[in-house]
Amino acid sequence: MQNKGAIRLFAILLALVSLYQLIFTYYTHKVENRATEYAEMRAGSEAAPEEIRQYEVQYLDSMAHEPVYNFFGLRKYTYMDCKNREINFGLDLKGGMNLILEVKVSDIVEALSNYNQDENFQSALALAEEREKTSTRDFVSLFGEAFEEVAPNGSLAAVFNTVELREKVMYDSSNEEVLDVLREESRSAIDNAFNIIRTRIDRFGVVQPNVQRLQKDGQVLIELPGVTEPERVRNLLKGSASLEFWETYNNEEVFNSLAQANEIITRIEQGQRPAEAASEVSEAAEEIAETAEAALEEDDLGLLDEIEGDTADVADEDTRSLFTLLQPSGRAEGPVVGIAAGRHMAQIDAWLERDQVRAVLPRDLRLKWTVKPIPAENLQYYGVPETRESYYELVAIRSTSHDGRPPLEGDAISNASDRVSQNGSFEIEMSMSSEGAKTWARLTKANVGKSIAIVLDGYVYSFPTVQNEIRGGQSSITGDFSPEEAKDLATILNSGKLPAPARIVEDTVVGPSLGQEAVDAGLRSFIWAFVVVLLYMIIYYGMKAGIVADIALISNMFFVMGVLAAFNAVLTLPGIAGIVLTIGMSVDANVLIYERIREELRAGKGLRLAISDGYKNAFSAIIDANVTTFLTGLILFLFGTGPIKGFATTLMIGIATSFFSAIFITRLIYEALLNSKVDITFGSKWTEKLFTNLRIGFLEKRKTFFIVSLVFIVVAIGSLATRGLKQGIDFTGGRTYVVRFEEPVNATDVFASMSEAFEGANTEVKTFGTANQIRIATNYLVDDTEDAADAMVEDALFEGIQPFLPEGTTKDTYLSDYQMSSQKVGPTVATDIRNKAGYALFFSLLVIFLYILIRFQTWQLGLGAIGAVIHDVLVVLGIFSLLYSIMPFAMEIDQAFIAAILTVIGYSINDTVVVFDRIREYRVLYPKRKTIEVFNLAINSTISRTINTSMTTLVVLLVIFIFGSEVIRGFVFALIVGVFVGTYSSIFIASPIAFNFMKKKEALSDAKSGK
Repeated sequence: MQNKGAIRLFAILLALVSLYQLIFTYYTHKVENRATEYAEMRAGSEAAPEEIRQYEVQYLDSMAHEPVYNFFGLRKYTYMDCKNREINFGLDLKGGMNLILEVKVSDIVEALSNYNQDENFQSALALAEEREKTSTRDFVSLFGEAFEEVAPNGSLAAVFNTVELREKVMYDSSNEEVLDVLREESRSAIDNAFNIIRTRIDRFGVVQPNVQRLQKDGQVLIELPGVTEPERVRNLLKGSASLEFWETYNNEEVFNSLAQANEIITRIEQGQRPAEAASEVSEAAEEIAETAEAALEEDDLGLLDEIEGDTADVADEDTRSLFTLLQPSGRAEGPVVGIAAGRHMAQIDAWLERDQVRAVLPRDLRLKWTVKPIPAENLQYYGVPETRESYYELVAIRSTSHDGRPPLEGDAISNASDRVSQNGSFEIEMSMSSEGAKTWARLTKANVGKSIAIVLDGYVYSFPTVQNEIRGGQSSITGDFSPEEAKDLATILNSGKLPAPARIVEDTVVGPSLGQEAVDAGLRSFIWAFVVVLLYMIIYYGMKAGIVADIALISNMFFVMGVLAAFNAVLTLPGIAGIVLTIGMSVDANVLIYERIREELRAGKGLRLAISDGYKNAFSAIIDANVTTFLTGLILFLFGTGPIKGFATTLMIGIATSFFSAIFITRLIYEALLNSKVDITFGSKWTEKLFTNLRIGFLEKRKTFFIVSLVFIVVAIGSLATRGLKQGIDFTGGRTYVVRFEEPVNATDVFASMSEAFEGANTEVKTFGTANQIRIATNYLVDDTEDAADAMVEDALFEGIQPFLPEGTTKDTYLSDYQMSSQKVGPTVATDIRNKAGYALFFSLLVIFLYILIRFQTWQLGLGAIGAVIHDVLVVLGIFSLLYSIMPFAMEIDQAFIAAILTVIGYSINDTVVVFDRIREYRVLYPKRKTIEVFNLAINSTISRTINTSMTTLVVLLVIFIFGSEVIRGFVFALIVGVFVGTYSSIFIASPIAFNFMKKKEALSDAKSGK
């Protein structure tokens, strides 16, 4: 074995990296277990779960920035550091929300027209929206074509020459020029919407949120693990946001009022009645105010520290006050009145909103937080010691208008761009419209020497100081901007108001209890499958060889988990299925090697040479099998979303790590054993002579198996044509709910009630797992995209469920205690998913055909492999069509099913290429033998590998099917059917098809040569 040292070094490094990555998960769980113990101790044994959870949150908040792991004294990691590096569990394992938000380009276009009611414009808009449902092209192009059809001589410039677009769309602009402007404005608005959504999520305080843009314009995927307030999240994300420019106060102008507010808050926290607290602004508060004035005049941070200390002394030792959480600013000038840690912002806001506190603050004062934390290196200017915690500035806004509107809004900006100034810093160049320029000139003239705050979505993005009056609408915004911050602010200024609200087009909520059950079921299936495979290898290949294979298997699992943590990949329930499936499939490489070693031993070779040749001769088959399965995983990753992408990720990682473990780690172990003169056998007394000297004429019986397969395929196609398939809401659009009752319920009775509540919509009710749990699927109001539709569906759902709930159960109680999960998929998302599923199937077949063609350089083998794959897909589809109304679990065609089909394709090809690899080898070894003899010999010699791999994979899948979660039972059933059919087709379909075409080629060749 060459390069043993390099392989050993790589194995050690991979093990150390995996251990390093996994240890963060250990420390995270350690802190969280302590939090649970603390919460149970503080709340008491009789406390409600909500109360216990509050204490847990308090504990974890206090530990967020505390070091919990010291890496060999080189670096200390806080709880949050560890949390961000732990294995990332998906929503189906820990509960939470998964949403897809869409800012519809059609809404943006309509808003840019100032909601023009021109008949041709509205007709073109409606036509483009209809075509968008089935098209992959961008909406603006579809709209342009629709407008040309509706109004061949119409002018888009007449529609879009609005006040906002006056400087971009002229009356004589061509339709194509207008469409270019619409594309640019739409792109800018979508960029702005993404920034707004991402910022809102960051402020929501969710650990490990996932916010990413999808391929379709305007769509954003959001995953929020652990969220328990889905309605709050929906309201937060759906609201429209507007850009505003505000005048500001200087700190010195409001500090006295804040000092009085501090005194009131202190007394309220001490337990006095609000009226007393408001009326008793004592001498202590007056002294604090006087000290504050002196501090601000001298710009003295030390005096401000005294203020905070004096304020704390006014209250009892355990009493919080405003200035114990809000560090006052040390500057008289500027609008920043103080800074606070992110975890204290909500409490400060609550205090400042109290009526008695508002009474002592100026009526036109509005206090708003900055959107981004203060850079750590700047905290020293506020007298804050070095810390990992994020601090934010509180800015004093002056609202001078009677209606509370800002003096200038974002629609006044005609253009903004980021640039590098002469001194090398990043700034934003801004141009105003003619009306905006006039207002901007008045605003800057009135605020020379003061700041103007740029506010978006209620948070301050910047507060530049006005140096002089700015006329003509041309100005620049300077600040301590990074290149990314300057670009983001320019995007925000360009978009101005968000012209269209973000709509939720897909919404999945998984309750924490259902997530925990999924974890338990997944771990149970994982452990049982692991144990079964470990025992199987020892029983079949003997103690020593079996243990070596088991070491490779254990190493593989360790590496998989380590790599998942290193890449911060999301582990989902299908992901666990992918890992467990990897257990079965990773055995394949060991089986291939062991079977080749057994062949070499039977040929009379010595143990060392047999092992060496066994590894060498099995290598090409292992490469082919792993590459084809990896390719299907890659296609799944490219076209899948959410849990399916998680399944593909774990599958690909598992294939890569199992290849390394089976090929290299086991080889190192055998080298050590051979050097130690250890006697090794590769079989037990029960299995040593199994499948040896087989002489089955598989090819002679090919017509019989063709007929059997043809009959079943005809039945399958007939069922598909008449019964069809049960499509899940992934493909049709709609909503599903999992509801758990205290007692078993009759699904038929629930269906009758739900059909009435959903007013004749297509509704399905099935028992889901246990007798007291049901799954409701409906397309009720699925085409209604208004926000009110969601509330109407929830009301109708509760109305239909209420008769089966305890008397007096409110809707809130139902949502928190009985509804385990919910999912909504809009019709446009369903269309996208269907299209991606079709692309995935097509490209997987194409890639596999090309790989086999290149690898084997024989088109007949490629055709045989594709024929077997098509056969397998049709059989699985046929079984699902025949049985979907009979089986007691969901057999729907959804994303998970497509993942199963692609996995079946990969598995089928995996089996097939092993047989083809042996055919290729024997055609070289036995050039004078007849083709039919070569095929039969190849199939017979690989039958032990085929059966062993199929057995281990089937055992694993059966364990998942029995012990796993109800959610993936249909998915696993498809895989079980696929393994059976894939094993059958690799022997009785792929090889005979390839043989028939080779035979025809040989006949033609013989005819040409005159034989």
